[in-house]
Amino acid sequence: MLIRFPTYEVFITALLALLLTGLLTPIWVRFQRSKNVGQIVRTDGPAEHLQKQGTPTMGGLLIVLSVILIYFLMMGSGRYTYRGILALGIVLATGFIGFIDDIKKVMNARSLGLKAKYKLLWLLVVALFFGYFIVSDVSLFTTISIPFSNTSIDLGWLYLPFLFLIIAGATNSVNLTDGLDGLAAGTATIVMMAFAGIAFRQGRLDLAVFAAAVAGSCIGFLWYNAYPAHIFMGDTGSFALGGAIAAMAILTKTELFLVIIGGIYVIESVSVILQVLVFRYFKKRLFKMAPIHHHFEILGWSETTIMVRFWIISGLLSGAGFALYFMSVR
Repeated sequence: MLIRFPTYEVFITALLALLLTGLLTPIWVRFQRSKNVGQIVRTDGPAEHLQKQGTPTMGGLLIVLSVILIYFLMMGSGRYTYRGILALGIVLATGFIGFIDDIKKVMNARSLGLKAKYKLLWLLVVALFFGYFIVSDVSLFTTISIPFSNTSIDLGWLYLPFLFLIIAGATNSVNLTDGLDGLAAGTATIVMMAFAGIAFRQGRLDLAVFAAAVAGSCIGFLWYNAYPAHIFMGDTGSFALGGAIAAMAILTKTELFLVIIGGIYVIESVSVILQVLVFRYFKKRLFKMAPIHHHFEILGWSETTIMVRFWIISGLLSGAGFALYFMSVR
């Protein structure tokens, strides 16, 4: 059932989430500093990043907390729906995987936490678990529609591994993007605003409020995460944001539009894949360092320059995907 609702509810959601995250973040920063808890910087990254050693981390916890609290506050009693709850569940599950990764890094005082294979295994569990409820209880079709055509493909049971590809791809791509101050939070804000608009067009208050809460929380976090960052979101945040983006693409049935709307993450991921393949077969580096934002950093671009320009690229791609969606459903 489509729900009609006033536009201001979406803006109020984003504003409240912004304020809540903005209020909670300095408290979390002071707590971590009092306990001498901070980020362990990888030694094989840009040399300039070594000065960030010890910066408070796991700010993603505050983003997740704000999203949950503001979502239920705005939806009130009886207005939240199964789709909204599933979106929150995916964020909690993916964020928890990132949280375990962060905890292992802090406890072991090293830049590596969970092994990649274990992350993928847990993401597979998340995809299959939520995929079952999405298909059976939400009655979401297992078909994917080809944009600008009357063609749709019914994947049947293959839709579950397809969901895994979306969730794993989104979480790992956002995680790769989270390498510069403010980069992941800023691009996630832009992407979630585009999905909020799509949910609004579909008349789904639950998903529009969810997306607005994520976007607002990211903006509030950016106040402290912009260069030079006072806190990092950690894998807790990047995995949770990736889960939120994947959830919106799945629950609004815009899976293929995600490639354009989240195009900045595609660029970051492809740069890593190309770097590995070129080095493996030609023993040369295509980029000075991957993901690609580090390439520009080594070329001499400042973190702020890269961040803003990548925000602009993300805005262009998200806007293009948003416009193409509206054109396809007219």
